[in-house]
Amino acid sequence: MSEFPFAAVVGLAELKTALLLNAIHPRLGGVLISGPRGSAKSTLARALAAILPDDGEGRRPPFVTLPLGASEERLTGSLDLQRVLAEREVAFQPGLLAKAHGGVLYVDEVNLLPDSLVDLLLDVAASGTNVVERDGVSHSHPARFRLIGTMNPDEGELRPQLLDRFGLCLEQHAAVSVEERIVIVQQREAFDRDPKGYVARHGEAQAALTQRIRRAQSALPEIVSEAWVYEHIALGCQAAGVEGLRADVTWHRAAQAHAAWRGAAAVAREDLEVVGPWVLAHRRTSPPAQEPGRHSGHNPPPPPPSSGTPPASSGPAGSGGGTSGSSGQGQWGAMPPVAQKSVSVPAPSLADSVAHERGLDGFMAPPMPAVRRRGHQRRSYQASPRPDWFATLIANRGRWPWRRLQYRQARIVPPTVHLVLLDTSASTLGRQLLGRAKGLVEQLARQAYSAREQMAVLGFGNDGVTPILLRRRAPKALRERLDNADGGGGTPLRQVVVQAARLIRQWRRQEADLRIRTYLITDGRTRQSLAGLPALGDCLVVDTEQAAVRRGRGETIAEQLGARYCRLPLPAGRSRPGGQA
Repeated sequence: MSEFPFAAVVGLAELKTALLLNAIHPRLGGVLISGPRGSAKSTLARALAAILPDDGEGRRPPFVTLPLGASEERLTGSLDLQRVLAEREVAFQPGLLAKAHGGVLYVDEVNLLPDSLVDLLLDVAASGTNVVERDGVSHSHPARFRLIGTMNPDEGELRPQLLDRFGLCLEQHAAVSVEERIVIVQQREAFDRDPKGYVARHGEAQAALTQRIRRAQSALPEIVSEAWVYEHIALGCQAAGVEGLRADVTWHRAAQAHAAWRGAAAVAREDLEVVGPWVLAHRRTSPPAQEPGRHSGHNPPPPPPSSGTPPASSGPAGSGGGTSGSSGQGQWGAMPPVAQKSVSVPAPSLADSVAHERGLDGFMAPPMPAVRRRGHQRRSYQASPRPDWFATLIANRGRWPWRRLQYRQARIVPPTVHLVLLDTSASTLGRQLLGRAKGLVEQLARQAYSAREQMAVLGFGNDGVTPILLRRRAPKALRERLDNADGGGGTPLRQVVVQAARLIRQWRRQEADLRIRTYLITDGRTRQSLAGLPALGDCLVVDTEQAAVRRGRGETIAEQLGARYCRLPLPAGRSRPGGQA
């Protein structure tokens, strides 16, 4: 079946260039395309393989698709059990990584793949070699391919650790002009009527692209970079607040590939400015100000498809009222953001506080039986053991029939994610409530860090939801991030609950047995309706309200969510208003 020609795709100039650079430089790290359905992401990815140069022996580069339900063995390769049983010798069955060697490995909806598979294929894409090791048996083979991942951000995000592994990231927008829509439909109809004839009519343009890619690949090793290029990249990465040095390396490689594509002998400012936004879009942590790598003629790149948290939003959804520009009465609760530092909470842990308030078992206790060993993660054992054919083959030293059967070792319990929803609205600024709530989150982070568990923190206030910590292994220190979260504005409680529910669904699609515990820390002072809030599963509502006249909405919110409830611990020596303990 003929694929739509790369040269015939209308518009999408930036995406085409990024894919061509990925084809030129073998270690660029792949391209991630984020965009809504119907934005030609898959069409371009499939069309790229047709214009790649052959291997010198006339063989066309393969195009391999990684299906969503693929297992790790399907991806990396596995033991050929038929040959083991029939010929009693170790033989490997090639996986998708081997089949994609020299061509394109395409991953549609990469954000819905399990993180372990994404991490594995990104490792191989960076090294160019796939190594399979099982119980003393090792096999390796070259696996150099152009990695292309596509995702619809409405269906969930990628975690930042995995996002960073992709070399370039581009976000496609759904907005298309009327003129482009007409041309696209006409071109598609012409292709559907006569696919072979349509491809033949674009054969010359396709061949020209292939030759240009081949010349750029040959010229790439000779591209030089002057000293100012490295300084320019370093300053740009520093201004964007990127973590680590992968962005610096990728930016330089992408600029080299762009220079080779232009037919230049050295990296120029033009090369840096073109590829800079694609390198930084998914890695930046600071606002996209006018920084090196982008001149005034460039539009700011779209917000990155950050993992674990949707982008912050603004408007009336935040507080249940209109903005100051749309209502004569102004925004209820609106005020400029105010900084409030973390305040240490009493010595008892959050789990102890829950048990004391409601007579519950420790909230952080594992819900399933587990065996703990010093220095190791909790491990649980499968009820029905599964045979391990590699171990069985080795244990019997090639003898047939086998005298004993080996079974798989205990598997590690799936990770636990602590999802914290922290109220940073104006009503939490009095009595140092926000500071003490931050101290509670900091204490929870320390406990999660000790247990080697994951954590994500969303702040909701200032009429929007802002990620404070994207999903990752809980950090040893969280105070600086929490202190940078200012308070003020209305309380978009409904918005943060809806976004948290969407995150939980996304994470569960990726890892069905993932344990997610949600903490909603709020004083409940919102004008939004509490009816019909989506359930958050294993959830605890921590009520921070300590006013003399309590509205008591924290308990109502907990009932709506089907969650547990407790009160924010008081500072030592203080009692609750009204003489409550």
